[in-house]
Amino acid sequence: MKRQKRDKMTRAHSKGYKAGITGRSKELCPFQTSDARSEWLGGWREALEDRNLGFSR
Repeated sequence: MKRQKRDKMTRAHSKGYKAGITGRSKELCPFQTSDARSEWLGGWREALEDRNLGFSR
């Protein structure tokens, strides 16, 4: 059975979270559309909160 691709917005959030948890700058967001960029930044912010709580890779 083929795997389905995840929703693009979910992928954007996940990639933003990964970037944030590794300490990358929010200026490095690869998305141009406002919806995807917003999701990426949301994931990035969530990762910063997690890093401040002591979670990291």
